[in-house]
Amino acid sequence: MWVAVCQAQVRRPVLVISVDGLDHRYLRDADQLGLKIPNLRRIIGEGEWADGVRGVLPTVTWPSHTTLITGVTPERHGILGNRRPASEGGDYYWTADLLKVKTLWHATRAAGLKSAAITWPVTVGADIDYNLPEFFRKRNGGGMDLASIEEKATPGLSDEIAKMFPAYPHQWMDDRSRTLATIFLLKVKRPDLILLHLVDHDAEAHERGPFSRDAKGILEYTDELIGEILRAMPRQYVLALVSDHGFERIDRVVNLGAALQGNFTITPSLLIAEDEAAAAMLRQAAKRAELGIGREIPKSELAQFSPRFAQAAAVFEPAAHTLFGTGKDRLITTPGEIGVHGLWPGRADYRSVFALWGQGIAKKRLPEMDMTAIAGRLAAILGVKLD
Repeated sequence: MWVAVCQAQVRRPVLVISVDGLDHRYLRDADQLGLKIPNLRRIIGEGEWADGVRGVLPTVTWPSHTTLITGVTPERHGILGNRRPASEGGDYYWTADLLKVKTLWHATRAAGLKSAAITWPVTVGADIDYNLPEFFRKRNGGGMDLASIEEKATPGLSDEIAKMFPAYPHQWMDDRSRTLATIFLLKVKRPDLILLHLVDHDAEAHERGPFSRDAKGILEYTDELIGEILRAMPRQYVLALVSDHGFERIDRVVNLGAALQGNFTITPSLLIAEDEAAAAMLRQAAKRAELGIGREIPKSELAQFSPRFAQAAAVFEPAAHTLFGTGKDRLITTPGEIGVHGLWPGRADYRSVFALWGQGIAKKRLPEMDMTAIAGRLAAILGVKLD
């Protein structure tokens, strides 16, 4: 049950900006990457900034965004992937009635406060005061068709935004449109909680590869948009910068079924030995670089992120820039995308981001943290908490 914190605590409105696919290395290694991101540099340079965020399994958009606002793992909140299982039709987890736990917007409403969301996953039909939910029938990179969003949005909200910003209503709800909607909310509605999901960087990283010239260019554009938001943000707001997962460049798919036989299960990001004989065979196979078998994941780490995998005899992740495949004809094939996520959460140097910035937020470097810890931090600033 969500309850209000003692009124003596000072409430602060919170703007959460999620930059989809913003790997921690973009911020940590900004100088080496030559990134022109003055606004992101200001946020992490003046506020609190974590040394990376360990994600949840699976490290994909919809489960991760739901963990960010619930503080629990996908097994508990019920959003188990971007799409529902085939047995449930295989569509996206569009609607808030699929949630098994309460969220920050529930906490906000219970405390008598206002909330807003802009293309945040799993928000169709949510108890959000100003809602432009993530819902689409057509996609154009990170853009989603505005007509579909408006069908599920708070009635009249798009029209209000268009009166302030005539450039807002066009076919695609892209990051520029999302920014205009956010500025409108900050200037006119001033809700206590705003959840903003920026998507264009993720789309570019999938197609062109993370840390590529194109992905860096989109991130620099995202930084410009964030700068516009900062200039419009009232002083009492706290900004939380988050992301949902890291990113990896993939150069090859190794089809282990073409080279090995044994009692093991192959997924793109994990190789699972079902018995000790298979575990021993895979440990030997891992010595052959061409097979792309990387680290054997420790049992303690398996138990932390997914207890069901801890029951296996052994679990391996792919080597760098590699995915596992199930093809039988060729050992090495070309990946469908250059940039991927959905990898094991404990994978080295595969982290998302968390930072806080605003009046009253002291400069501080935080240690690496778990994604499940973020919702509690945000609730404390808002003056609400989850019992």
